[in-house]
Amino acid sequence: MDTCIKKIRELAADLLEKGEVERVIGFANGTIPMATRPIAIQSKQDTQKLVFNSTCGLNLANFASKEKGKIGIIAKGCDSRNIVTHIVENQIQRDQVYIIGVPCSGMVAKAKIAGLFEDEITQFVEDGDTLTVTSLSKSLTLKKQDYLRDNCSLCTHRNPVLYDVLATDLVEEQVLETPFPDVDRIEAMDADSKWQHFNDLTKNCIRCYACRNACPLCYCPTCFVDEAGPQWVGKGQNKTDVDTFHFLRGFHCAGRCTDCGACVEACPMGINVRDFTRKLNKDALELFGWEAGLDITKRPPLDAYSPQDPDDFIK
Repeated sequence: MDTCIKKIRELAADLLEKGEVERVIGFANGTIPMATRPIAIQSKQDTQKLVFNSTCGLNLANFASKEKGKIGIIAKGCDSRNIVTHIVENQIQRDQVYIIGVPCSGMVAKAKIAGLFEDEITQFVEDGDTLTVTSLSKSLTLKKQDYLRDNCSLCTHRNPVLYDVLATDLVEEQVLETPFPDVDRIEAMDADSKWQHFNDLTKNCIRCYACRNACPLCYCPTCFVDEAGPQWVGKGQNKTDVDTFHFLRGFHCAGRCTDCGACVEACPMGINVRDFTRKLNKDALELFGWEAGLDITKRPPLDAYSPQDPDDFIK
């Protein structure tokens, strides 16, 4: 990991020194262990702030379309797929972004690790596949593979799909016998159990919109929940309005979601927001052979028409 960080810093410094980009978007250490934060670097000296480890869970593509001029950006597999989506959807031009690709072996589930301790975590050290986590009362050595985020354990595109340079060697991609075990479990429920499952998902939602703000697909100038004329959704905590927000946001991501997990990472209430989009990802794959963000020349299936599109739903 140290070698990867060193390479990222060297590449970023070279880009800035030569004036090939105006800034480089990457990750910096946060103020507490197991926390990293997005950062925009504009000088060669500041490249020493750049880091990369298994806590860099937010999707930096979320910041790409907000930038003007040419930028450099650190991109994991999911980040790169969302950059592809941004290019396809005309949010950013390909020649406007220099992509430093970082093959990824998965991000850790911070809440799962924190649950092993009764007091404050004071140190987090990553050494290859081993994590050493220390609190005021104890220190644990953990196997990283056992504490991956759910989306990372099912990821089959760990390598960047689009990049200008790589910061480290490509990793072996996972081949899954069952790529959607979570969706299969929900599909096996009866109608009442499914409804209860989604009722339980949204019952603790405080409508802070952290999931929306962290999502690289949510870049509408005005979100439907913020519209006042007409007002599509109420502004309060009415259960129908809360559910409407989550269901409609999920459908807005249909055929576009890369399952990066940024929504879950950002949620302060621990809601598995992915349950609103995973079924749509499975349908896009089974009906259209489509996975988002893999091809810069193709538009999402719900954004294009073909006479061969499935029409079995038409009665």
